Amino acid sequence: MTAEQSPQPDPTTRHARPDFPSQDQPHPGWTGPMDPPPDHGEDSYRGADRLRGFKTVITGGDSGIGRAVALAFAREGADVLFTHLAEEADDARETARLIEDAGRKAVAVSCDIRDEDNCRALIGRAVDEFGHIDVLVNNAAYQMSQPDGIEAISTEQFDRVLRTNLYGMFWLTKFALPHIPAGGSVINTTSVQAYKPSPHLLDYAMTKGAIVTFTQGLAQMVAERGIRVNAVAPGPVWTPLIPATMPDTAEFGKQSPLGRPAQPAELAPAYVYLASDQASFVTAEILNATGGTPLP
Repeated sequence: MTAEQSPQPDPTTRHARPDFPSQDQPHPGWTGPMDPPPDHGEDSYRGADRLRGFKTVITGGDSGIGRAVALAFAREGADVLFTHLAEEADDARETARLIEDAGRKAVAVSCDIRDEDNCRALIGRAVDEFGHIDVLVNNAAYQMSQPDGIEAISTEQFDRVLRTNLYGMFWLTKFALPHIPAGGSVINTTSVQAYKPSPHLLDYAMTKGAIVTFTQGLAQMVAERGIRVNAVAPGPVWTPLIPATMPDTAEFGKQSPLGRPAQPAELAPAYVYLASDQASFVTAEILNATGGTPLP
């Protein structure tokens, strides 16, 4: 079959390419005002019962990658409990609608994972709702661009980045593991930033590097329990976090070899694969989805 006859669309033009309209939002950002609107797979993702009956927990599931993963998990047959911040309630309602439209149970929980007690309560809620947890997706993250150097990173920002990206992940995993049976898994969201850090995202990139180490170390720790631990490392992805934390969105994603950012829908299949039995011999793996940027 020649390239001209390929049934697959050209990945360089499959979704919107920069230049995007300049846009700015206060943190945490919302889906509605984004131009172009993100694609979470609403009209494209088709499930195949890969996760039939699974009980899953996703942090940061109200929008972006988290919403796309929640939609995909539900269309694969999973029930989904997901977290959001209080300010993200409108986006969370839309995620819950997408899960329920797929015929699965949706539980939206307003939760700030920077607090240990909140994380403990969240896992308790999931166990009350589902009885156990088959897949924990640690996806919630915080970043704030600081182009003026390390001196511009306040202790307040540094603390927020670490507590959201690392402490929350650590606590949730620690509390969830006793409720994850053999065959279950943990999937973390790291980033291309773990390997190719942008100077203006220094603290964020540092946490993403730590997530790689955590993933690979924990995978070895729990392997004998039949629990797999993996991570996905996205490149630039068009989510509300971008207009809420970046000073200029016009050329966002242009640096990737494919010349554009990913849409959240393009990341979700990686999480489905890692959660499914198709990845039964895959653990301690970092699945790179960077649009062509080579990573170790």
